[in-house]
Amino acid sequence: MTLAIGIDPGTASTGFGLVRSKPDGSLEVITYGVWSTPKEMTAPARLALLYDQLQQTIRQYRPETAAVEKLFFQRNISTAIAVGQARGVALLALSQAGVEVFEYTPNEVKQAVAGYGSAEKRQVQEMVRVLLALPEIPRPDDAADALAVAITHLNTRRYV
Repeated sequence: MTLAIGIDPGTASTGFGLVRSKPDGSLEVITYGVWSTPKEMTAPARLALLYDQLQQTIRQYRPETAAVEKLFFQRNISTAIAVGQARGVALLALSQAGVEVFEYTPNEVKQAVAGYGSAEKRQVQEMVRVLLALPEIPRPDDAADALAVAITHLNTRRYV
């Protein structure tokens, strides 16, 4: 059994999801949610808060492996930079904790979870619900995205 944490990085809201793979190949959700930072905080303070929240989650759940969504270029360069900074904080915290990190593009996640690299967000969220046997789609969206990243990793690593 492997416990993986999936992370969908962002400065205002970073999604996380912890998923365990069972010996029979099924997946079990442990917890999920978002780490939020107040918009009135400075950028460095927001990144420090994100770092602290991630460290606390790592200490509490002790994931063996991690999957972080890769940054893809967006039209808004300011958003891309902020997401890149949040990714850097996540990679640092995971690395310092000795958690092996893997990275997946949004299209790789869509392909692995929904079977189609250009799947719509709703399709991916519904497949997350089905694969984790949840009564409803996880909310907020960032948490569902993080669970999708964890599922991608656990299902991909099984065949490597």
